[in-house]
Amino acid sequence: MSSRDHEHLAYRLSEILLLLNQGESLEPKDLADRFGVDVRTIQRDLNVRLGALPFEKVEGRYRLERQYLGHLGVREIREFTALAGLTGLFPQAAGSVLRELFDLRLHQALLVKGHHYETLTGREADFRALELAIIERALIVIEYQKSEGPKRYGGLKPYKLMNHKGIWYLAAVDGETLKTFAFTRIVAIEREGGTFQPDGSIGERLRREDGIWFAEKPIAFILTVSPEAAPFFRRRKLIANQEIEAELPNGGLRIRAVVGHENQVLPIVRYWIPHLRIEQPEHLWAALVRELRAFVASAAEV
Repeated sequence: MSSRDHEHLAYRLSEILLLLNQGESLEPKDLADRFGVDVRTIQRDLNVRLGALPFEKVEGRYRLERQYLGHLGVREIREFTALAGLTGLFPQAAGSVLRELFDLRLHQALLVKGHHYETLTGREADFRALELAIIERALIVIEYQKSEGPKRYGGLKPYKLMNHKGIWYLAAVDGETLKTFAFTRIVAIEREGGTFQPDGSIGERLRREDGIWFAEKPIAFILTVSPEAAPFFRRRKLIANQEIEAELPNGGLRIRAVVGHENQVLPIVRYWIPHLRIEQPEHLWAALVRELRAFVASAAEV
């Protein structure tokens, strides 16, 4: 297989994966017409190259099982298709890697169950435009709908499309600052002309961060967890970037979380009171206590 054929294969598979990931139901003949190949090639793509995926087949159409929708990001899809384009044959390892990627994303999604993945219907072209800009390291201009009105951002360096709690965001560098933009609030996208050299430290930061907040001055939280609540915090990360610092003699925990915004932690503390206490920063615990006392006082007056 020539290098050009490899490129076509990787592009075709990545497009198919993106469509599946967005909940599309795919018919082989339609795909064959779309990519200019015969139906047998598409059937090989679906049944052999992508055969490890959790497909539902209804009246000859292929779609992902509902619980898997939206769990792959652009980076994972491109990494997989790069593997496919290099090998062209999909060894068994490639199939298992793909299945593990989906299962991992499903496991992460369980932490945010109850949320519904927002639909991209009608915005597919914009989504793909951002995807291509990321892959091609192209500088872009967007018009963004803020609460006070639209704002234009020029010279943006797009790094990643992220799905957080069912909502899609664009992570991009504006000047020297890493920011996130809600995809549905991006009302216009265009190429500015020119490319940029990605900063490896930003890519690592995006992979490491659990949430979508990227403050220049992160906040370090130290919290204590009661023995009653400790099993839940041992089982999984209930707070972004949570790390267990110590097991306490009474069976509780001391946990640490470095986050970009206090609201990544405070709502969880409110939910788990009286089983969670902020040790540091002390001023945030004091503010939270004042808030709770004011609430109790106002509730008593009703």
